[in-house]
Amino acid sequence: MLRTADIHIRIDPETKSSAEQIYSAFGLTLSDAITIFLRQSIFTGGLPFELRQKRYNDETEAAIKEANDIIAGKIKTKNFTTLNEFYKDLEGENEDVEI
Repeated sequence: MLRTADIHIRIDPETKSSAEQIYSAFGLTLSDAITIFLRQSIFTGGLPFELRQKRYNDETEAAIKEANDIIAGKIKTKNFTTLNEFYKDLEGENEDVEI
């Protein structure tokens, strides 16, 4: 018979629920996933993934924020049905642009 030990952790309910949904898609319980994490930690001799903080320059950070604002509908964008419409707007021209 396998002997087990209990681990008690506190985690916010939203994180727990989200993790359970992910792991259940693989047929795993949260307990199974934690066991896999711990065994992989032992196997690799540390955390089983690389820890690093994403770092971007100011221009990239601004572009990411702008893209997220566009997705969220906070910034309205122009829509074009053809590439020629786009080029006309870009060039400020009224003539067809050959591609």
